[in-house]
Amino acid sequence: MHQNIQEINEAVERASAWVEPLRTEIGHTIVGQAHLVERLLIALVAGGHILLEGVPGLAKTLSLKTLAGATRARFHRLQFTPDMLPADIVGTLIYNQKDGGFVTKHGPIFANLILADEINRAPAKVQSALLEAMQEHQVTIGEESYPLPDPFLVMATQNPIEQEGTYPLPEAQVDRFMLKVIVSYPSREEERAILDRMATSEPPRPVQPVLETRHVLESRRIVDRIYMDDKVKDYVVELVFATREPRGHGLDLGSLVQYGASPRATIYLTLAAKARAFLQRRGYVTPQDVKSIAMDVLRHRVMVTYEAEAEGLRSEDLVQRVLDAVPVP
Repeated sequence: MHQNIQEINEAVERASAWVEPLRTEIGHTIVGQAHLVERLLIALVAGGHILLEGVPGLAKTLSLKTLAGATRARFHRLQFTPDMLPADIVGTLIYNQKDGGFVTKHGPIFANLILADEINRAPAKVQSALLEAMQEHQVTIGEESYPLPDPFLVMATQNPIEQEGTYPLPEAQVDRFMLKVIVSYPSREEERAILDRMATSEPPRPVQPVLETRHVLESRRIVDRIYMDDKVKDYVVELVFATREPRGHGLDLGSLVQYGASPRATIYLTLAAKARAFLQRRGYVTPQDVKSIAMDVLRHRVMVTYEAEAEGLRSEDLVQRVLDAVPVP
């Protein structure tokens, strides 16, 4: 077993050589936001979609565009609006007058990296079209289904629901996002650095591509091999089950939790923990890998009741209680 872990460690060391150059390149544009950058890299390595939430002006869109610019991949930005149609994303059939047939015109969803900007401003039909792409990695145009390129990753931003002109995303779609990251305001020092760097009429330094798509696919294969002990696997399952059966873990949350996390949370928590280990250049997962990423995996999968909302409790508060209550192996 130790020999196998040593081999995995060496494979991780070789495959993760691009991580620090990519962090450095992103750092030329993004000030601070270390938590956000790490989550973006975890999503990229684990092959999971990521949702960023925060008030306007916190560099959500800029972070995703910078990651896309530093990756030599096909990139499309979709600006979601209330009048958007599904065909604006997936494409449509165009009538050809010469031969009397229809020609398929692919939409911008056919790319490796998709920036879905302000995703919660689009109507339900558009969300449904995006749902198939996110889950099945394919889209249906007319009667035909078309596979999307590999790798395929949706990086979405949304403003808080309280902002005017936004709509809650369907629960089924929210569950397709591996991670939901809350983007907060920068610190005073970071704000001053932003002022020094951005408060100028000069165009920003262009982002240089330092990562190939083949590196991403190779890294994902290595992530699948990363060792995870049975005790850590049991810890993942206990965390998820504690959101469904809190009383069995000594938590009095029965009247506060409407729905617990789905089995998809178990899968994504495992993949995200392995991806974090990869970024740390380790060939094995520790319980801290799981605990550190659990909030971003679970916060959008635990539905609170009206009673919890009346008490001013958010899903993050309940997830934190679960993390505090479940023993770490």
